[in-house]
Amino acid sequence: MAGLFAKSASLFLINLVIFLYLSCSTANLTASTTTTSAVKTPSRFATKLIHRDSALSPYYNPNTSIKDRAISTLKRSRARLACLGAKAGFSSDDDTRAGLVAEDSGAQFMANFSIGEPPVPQLLTIDTGSNLLWVQCLPCTKCFEQTSPIFDPSKSSTYNQLPCSSPYCTISSSDKCDPSNNCKFSHTYLDSTKVAGLVGTEIFTFETSDEGISTVPNVVFGCAQDNDGYNGQPSGIIGLGPSNISLANHMGSKFSYCIGSIRDPNYPHNQLVLGDGAKIEGTSTPLEVYNELYYLTLESISLAERRLEIDPQIFKRTESGTGGTVIDSGTTVSFLATGAYYMLRDEVRKLLDGRLEKVEEPGVPSGLCYKGNIREDLTGFPDVVLNFAGGAEVGLDVESAFQDYGEGEFCMAVQVSPEGSDLNVVGIMAQQHYNVAYDLAASQVYFQRIDCQLLDD
Repeated sequence: MAGLFAKSASLFLINLVIFLYLSCSTANLTASTTTTSAVKTPSRFATKLIHRDSALSPYYNPNTSIKDRAISTLKRSRARLACLGAKAGFSSDDDTRAGLVAEDSGAQFMANFSIGEPPVPQLLTIDTGSNLLWVQCLPCTKCFEQTSPIFDPSKSSTYNQLPCSSPYCTISSSDKCDPSNNCKFSHTYLDSTKVAGLVGTEIFTFETSDEGISTVPNVVFGCAQDNDGYNGQPSGIIGLGPSNISLANHMGSKFSYCIGSIRDPNYPHNQLVLGDGAKIEGTSTPLEVYNELYYLTLESISLAERRLEIDPQIFKRTESGTGGTVIDSGTTVSFLATGAYYMLRDEVRKLLDGRLEKVEEPGVPSGLCYKGNIREDLTGFPDVVLNFAGGAEVGLDVESAFQDYGEGEFCMAVQVSPEGSDLNVVGIMAQQHYNVAYDLAASQVYFQRIDCQLLDD
């Protein structure tokens, strides 16, 4: 695998990276489509994931300080939380869901893939909170800069436009057809950026984790040609959301990801698996889809083998759709509703006050921060355990429960949701050291604590 990444570095135009974006961009989706024909897809596709702060990431800046990186991570997580909260608040019959977030806030991971024949490498952001796969295409009336070549569908022998008469092009409140009767799509984001274009089908070629090649035909995707204000290294987004147009469902309704470390910029074993061959092991908990977000039933939180006295209603979604607990790949830190957060914070303080010096971190106004080194000064600190329905548990060790802020300081990597928001979010830091598997057909999520290197092909 090291050879693969070395080749990608020297021949970047033949490799591309997909970011586990994780930005909520399901709004104004005017095309709800699936594959245009029943095709046999690979039963298992596995590829490496590269975190945005990895040395292999186009976002990587070796001169960025640990503190600046941590503050930036928290800002992006808060923007992502705003996205999720806005998306969760839509009524279920709202077909014109407004764009929800700036495109950069959910970018977390990447992987390699190409589109078309001959294949053209693309850098895409992946998001469990999005559905449609889209890439920037030529000719574009408004183009944004990207690190990979812009895909030109006219030069691909396998590209097909989807007519708006197709049963897979479903209308929303906005028009779905262009003057030539082709199916259209549009996404508008919370920061007013917009991408729009036509929907088509194309062959996608993936570099697998064992340096092989896997092709998936007839993937429905948006060819974005009118892109106003979008600015990012990626050339688009791959959605792993619950809709039938998402790549996850195209590949058989199962996918998994294993996140071993997001701290180490050289960690090579984070990976994504798509298809029925995804590793579905561990203890499961029911998965509920609401407004195209993935919800889990969090029942309690434990610390030092003791369940905290938190009203379980804090973790539940109300009849009006507010609150609840979302699992998300685009949020780095985790968030808890006010009552749960302060109960956990106070218990952590009981264990650390008097043992370490508490400090105020201006970038974390409501956070809990201390002087010290996570690995050295938190030896023996108990896991924070999230207890889910069905007996599934996610244990946050010190590297998942705390974040390094440099200069001999660290802060708790669980933050309080803003006033007025009751949403709880299980972020990607909390999912470190786990293989997290989604079985959309069975409505289950599986957690298996594991060394991700053991899953390498």
